[in-house]
Amino acid sequence: MKAKKLRQLIDRMKPQFEKGGKLEKLHSTFDAFEAFLFVSDKVTGRGSHIRDSIDLKRTMTIVLLALMPALFFGILNTGYQHFLSLGTNVSFISWQTFGFGFVKVFPIIVVSYVTGLTIEFITAQIRGHEVNEGFLVTGMLIPLIMPVDVPLWMVALATAFAVVFGKEVFGGTGMNVFNPALLARVFLFFAYPAYMTGDRIWIAGLTKGEGVIDGFTGATPLADAAAGHIDKIPGFMDLFIGVIPGSIGETSALAILIGAIILVVTGIGSWKIMLSVVAGGLFMGGVLNLWGANTYMQMPFYNHLVLGGFAFGAVFMATDPVTGAQTETGKWIYGFLIGLMAILIRVVNPAYPEGVMLAILLMNVFAPLIDHLVVQSNVNRRLKRMVKSANSEK
Repeated sequence: MKAKKLRQLIDRMKPQFEKGGKLEKLHSTFDAFEAFLFVSDKVTGRGSHIRDSIDLKRTMTIVLLALMPALFFGILNTGYQHFLSLGTNVSFISWQTFGFGFVKVFPIIVVSYVTGLTIEFITAQIRGHEVNEGFLVTGMLIPLIMPVDVPLWMVALATAFAVVFGKEVFGGTGMNVFNPALLARVFLFFAYPAYMTGDRIWIAGLTKGEGVIDGFTGATPLADAAAGHIDKIPGFMDLFIGVIPGSIGETSALAILIGAIILVVTGIGSWKIMLSVVAGGLFMGGVLNLWGANTYMQMPFYNHLVLGGFAFGAVFMATDPVTGAQTETGKWIYGFLIGLMAILIRVVNPAYPEGVMLAILLMNVFAPLIDHLVVQSNVNRRLKRMVKSANSEK
């Protein structure tokens, strides 16, 4: 009943925001709020289209649902790592760890959404376009790939850069070449490296050094691996569960795996890309194991899958339907090269210990070329088959 009354209220207000109405200049803003509350009743008017029950709004909702395990684990881990640095004995799952983590993580999420959606609404009004739901996912991805102690003004600046230069300049949702969330992370990495690298930034409150117990550094396992301290890296299962320092949503491969299952079962995320990224990472890790020029190369190849942002990138970044490969064969090639390049950059170039973001952005550039080559290969193969068939008939 309440939903029906709300629908009637919106229908009464709607003419004021349409062409000729007093508030027609705010049509994009009104349309965005209407789309947020109710499923759009618009249908295609011409041309042939494949119709199903999945629209952009439902797609974004499912991706957000898949991100929830990583988000909740990240909140708990933020609190747990903080109390661990102080030597306080607390349970990982407790109101104490969740409360502290929520206070640290929630403002980052708010700043990301407020900044990004403000720019989205402004650009939609200027262009007279609809406000797309694409940023609903980007606004969550950006906080999850950030250190918990990143200054909020940096989050706002990086989000603005990602939305304006990574999305709007290309025409908006569905037109961007690069993954906007990764652009935000890369922007901060190169513009403010002191705030994005090092041991202390991964633990909330550790920058002040007040009350931190002796011997606690806050270094991530990936940083220890890059420094050659392989003996300090936890075991595979510990890395898989993810109770370690790191970016908010990237530490737990277990939570990310739950999200991957949701994406694959619902058909939103490409299992081919996920699997091929893993295959590429394992292949490159195995090659480096055989080479074994230093201690980092000698680390078990399978550990790369649960170190840093590899798992998060494979599940939530590489599978972006806009910036990734579209052809079925191209998805295998695209994902394999991401996994291969991520481990190669990570191990061979010590200046960039987290090679996943650079590998994905690099392959975003080559995704159209991969699809073109796959399509052209199919065309050439069919032409040859036609010629062969024609010759056999003579």
